[in-house]
Amino acid sequence: MQRREVFGALFKGPNAKERRPLFPPYFNKIEDFEKCKECESKTCQSVCEENIIVIVNDKPSLDFSKSGCAFCDECAKACEAGVLSIAYKKDIPAPKIDMIGCLAWHKTICSMCKDVCEVGAIEFSGLFNPEIRDVCNGCGFCVGVCPTQAIGWEG
Repeated sequence: MQRREVFGALFKGPNAKERRPLFPPYFNKIEDFEKCKECESKTCQSVCEENIIVIVNDKPSLDFSKSGCAFCDECAKACEAGVLSIAYKKDIPAPKIDMIGCLAWHKTICSMCKDVCEVGAIEFSGLFNPEIRDVCNGCGFCVGVCPTQAIGWEG
């Protein structure tokens, strides 16, 4: 068992909420994802360099458990249904830090999320109490490195 799994089991608890799917940052309208059901090749998933695109209910969704989005545009270029397009490229909404699950909010030195953040969006008050600033592009790299899974999207 890895450290992430141990901390995750301790802090997550049995009543943890399922997280709603996040879509790749290249779409115009959520309704357009209905076209993905007709796509058999799912090339958006196969071209993802970070392997974060998973197919859920025949639609592409982002799974940040092991990596984050590099905004490489490959999924948008490969989309045969026209759902994903570089013309619609945008940031992913910023995740939230769960203060109850975060080690740093409990006075344990941990800065894994800050260390991996390429845009400097995670700021600490001294050594503790991290917060995600407005410069966050939602890449999700911080989500996968958090040992307690305290970073994610609501609902």
